[in-house]
Amino acid sequence: MMGLRPGEVDPRAERLGGRILAGVGLTGLGICTIIAAALPHGDPAQWRLTLVFVAVNAVWILGIVPLFPRRYRRPWLPALFFLGLLAGAWVLGSRVETFTAFASVGYPIAFSIFTARWSIFAVTATAMVPMMARGGWGPDASTPAWVVVVSVIGPMLFVAWFVGVENDKRKRANAELAKSNARLETALEENAGLHAQLLTQAREAGVLDERQRMAREIHDTLAQGLTGIVTQLQAAGRAPSEASRERHLTQVHTLAKDSLTEARRAVQALRPEPLADSRLPEALADLARRVTDTSGVAVAAETSGEARPLLPELEVTLYRVAQEALANAEKHARASRIGVTLTYADDVVLLDVRDDGTGFTPGEPARGDGTGFGLQAMRQRVQRVAGTLAIESAPGEGTAVNVQVPAIPLVKDP
Repeated sequence: MMGLRPGEVDPRAERLGGRILAGVGLTGLGICTIIAAALPHGDPAQWRLTLVFVAVNAVWILGIVPLFPRRYRRPWLPALFFLGLLAGAWVLGSRVETFTAFASVGYPIAFSIFTARWSIFAVTATAMVPMMARGGWGPDASTPAWVVVVSVIGPMLFVAWFVGVENDKRKRANAELAKSNARLETALEENAGLHAQLLTQAREAGVLDERQRMAREIHDTLAQGLTGIVTQLQAAGRAPSEASRERHLTQVHTLAKDSLTEARRAVQALRPEPLADSRLPEALADLARRVTDTSGVAVAAETSGEARPLLPELEVTLYRVAQEALANAEKHARASRIGVTLTYADDVVLLDVRDDGTGFTPGEPARGDGTGFGLQAMRQRVQRVAGTLAIESAPGEGTAVNVQVPAIPLVKDP
């Protein structure tokens, strides 16, 4: 029970603890009284007075029952009770030697009603009672008092000091642990809030990213396809002959069919149709031929280095950037020649699209579709795959679009 504060156990257990201690004290007192009664007594009056002291001690011991649950709330009460108990044991022991054993009930009571530090002092005081009762401090004592102090009381007081220091350390450690637990709970609550916030931001970012993806796909497929259809229809309306008109209408039919296929693939987030069954160099060469056929601009596509399959995201990015750059050069730069170069290096893949068109001043509103979305879409695509995009241009000097992406190979399933 040592160090167990009231309120840490059930109130019924508190009351039971006081009763048990009272029972221990009364039992010890009763055994000593029975043994002392069996011994010869010189003066009956003195024995009757001893029995009076026994009764007083018995009543005093019962006081621990109401005291026990309050032992730490009023510190002076346990001290007063314990001093009265030791005084009663000293009086009885000084009258009849048998009662010196009664002082032993002070040991369990000391550890039960005092804190760890003060219980050692109480135990030391208990150990001194039998010696004091039998004249251990008198001039005729067989053992000098200083011997007792050095051999018994001194070590016990040192133990009391040591236990007190360790108990204080334990209390401080428990207090620090409680503070750490409180800080940890606060941090966990903050982390939970941050986690919820990050989830919300992630969902919002995912929605925004999907919107941007769909916008890019629509721009790269439907918008460009519809622009090509309008251009071919205008050309068909100005055609000098029926054969020329049929050729332009055939291009309209092809563009419409390709745009519809690309739109379906964009919705399904699949690769562009030219990349579905072909490697990137062949897809770029086919793109160059189609632009030449529809616009009449000479487009040359070439590949250097050892071509190898890349991650689909990388190939889609390079293809879409080339498609956007060719569309811009065809529609707005009034170029007569366009060159597309795909270069495979050790760690990177480079794409260069150069035209001899009118050019523009970088930093001014983009020529593209009039909204700048084409250049913005190219930059977003390249940034998503950890690549870089640079545009070099000047009025009257054409335009060069340079893209660099990491050469991450495609790992096929075994």
